Amino acid sequence: MSMSKIGKIVADRAIPFLEGVLEPYFDVDYLSGDAISRDDLKDAVALLVRTRTECNSHLLSGTPVRLVATATIGTDHIDSLWCSLSGIRTVSAPGCNSGGVCQYVFAALSALDIRPLSSDGRIRTLGVIGVGHVGSKVAAKGRELGFNVLENDPPRSLGLPLDELLSSSDIVTLHIPLEGNRDFAGYGFFEKIRSGACFINASRGEVVVDEALLQARNTLGRIVLDVWRNEPELDRRMLDAADIATPHIAGYSIQGKANGTTAVVRAVGETFGIPELAKYTVPLTLPAHPQAYDILADDRALRTDPASFEALRNHYAYRDETVFHTKSPVK
Repeated sequence: MSMSKIGKIVADRAIPFLEGVLEPYFDVDYLSGDAISRDDLKDAVALLVRTRTECNSHLLSGTPVRLVATATIGTDHIDSLWCSLSGIRTVSAPGCNSGGVCQYVFAALSALDIRPLSSDGRIRTLGVIGVGHVGSKVAAKGRELGFNVLENDPPRSLGLPLDELLSSSDIVTLHIPLEGNRDFAGYGFFEKIRSGACFINASRGEVVVDEALLQARNTLGRIVLDVWRNEPELDRRMLDAADIATPHIAGYSIQGKANGTTAVVRAVGETFGIPELAKYTVPLTLPAHPQAYDILADDRALRTDPASFEALRNHYAYRDETVFHTKSPVK
């Protein structure tokens, strides 16, 4: 390690736009997120991760790590309480990928030809469960497009009662954190959902009870799944049940990834007193003519080789989240 630098940082090599940013101040080891070990951290002052690194006492105890920063909205892979008690600062990137997930939801509806106005002239109802950074954008975009929008927010007990939303919605989309909501959508949930409703999960796989969804398959309409229990392994029955299936890439927009990386770099700057990093923003050059997001291409890639789930995520071509229509709707 260079004596002129502050220390060493270990970073998930799949965090985009990061290489070269921290090197003037730190030595940086870029490793596979699911392979980072305690031995890798024995002389590290900070750890920068995504969702694939379990940041807990098993990984961090006895290391000099002072900061754990994740370039993601979710923090269920971080034992925040243990870190706090151990003097380790934890930072996430709330809302970083909200625009990308919003784009994903409406790309899925477009691909499935589910429009605000039904064939009989009725305005369809979009039920949004979880109205934080992501859900609030989905609700706002739904209203802009002409859907009737209902909201329910379990963590804050806000909005319409869940039973009423489920029985009244033509589309139900989940945007809730895993913490406090494991197995949220179970047998009772699917018993109450409106017959023929489209169901979308782009939050966490563990908020849905797989067996309950599979049992309800014949009463549901279209199913869109971006997240799965036991990722990167997935239940092939769930893959077969879904009309659109993707490898946890709903939030994988250029802007979302830049936001996540900006957040972790700023956390490093704040923690170690480096003003240039504390105010850093990832520089982006967006295409002048962005391509429409073809969500069905992501579906085909996963179905062709489900075992490539992690590779599809790690080598994903990030989208411009400002484009909201697919190329070819399914009839």
